Amino acid sequence: MNAPAGDQALKRRARDRGAKSLGPLAMFFREFLRHPVMVGSIIPSSGKLIRNMLSRCDWPNTKLFVEYGPGVGTFARAILDRLGPDATYLVIDTNREFIDYLRDRIHDPRFVAVHGSAADVRQIIAENGHTEADYILSGLPFSTLPPGIGPKIAYETHDALRAGGAFLVYQFSPKCRDFIALAFDNIDHAFEPVNIPPAQLYWAWKG
Repeated sequence: MNAPAGDQALKRRARDRGAKSLGPLAMFFREFLRHPVMVGSIIPSSGKLIRNMLSRCDWPNTKLFVEYGPGVGTFARAILDRLGPDATYLVIDTNREFIDYLRDRIHDPRFVAVHGSAADVRQIIAENGHTEADYILSGLPFSTLPPGIGPKIAYETHDALRAGGAFLVYQFSPKCRDFIALAFDNIDHAFEPVNIPPAQLYWAWKG
């Protein structure tokens, strides 16, 4: 028998209060235990990985920066520090707990958090008043996504980017390059050892 709506609402509020009381590491670890396939790592990315991943962006000319799977906002401060005052930082996550957590903690008019799928990125961008993104960042575990979702995200991402924009991907397995290469021809690669675990970095350029 399903719980009454009132009981479900009380449970939801209790979960929200619990999430708000957690620090970012505890929140990240909790969601990894609950959704290991989607979160993909047991701890957030290192500062060295973040700086390296973002180093090739043309920040003065960036108007829309999109991130898939922002988690607890490990990249958020670094991105907001680099963005101009009239730019937008749009994050998309299928995990509502992460989205609620970020909305509660990041109070910046440039920040928009959407509960949704990266496979719908073009629709989400349009619904938020934009036509294309300058850069799209992803730490999603491509190899463990449901069948067909990885290729769909790659193609949708390519179409959502402006000419000259890039898809920024950090992964622990080099197999993710196969998914990116379905939609992008020009892909730069680097390896970041200062991370747990060490990561593969990719910059896939459009046009």
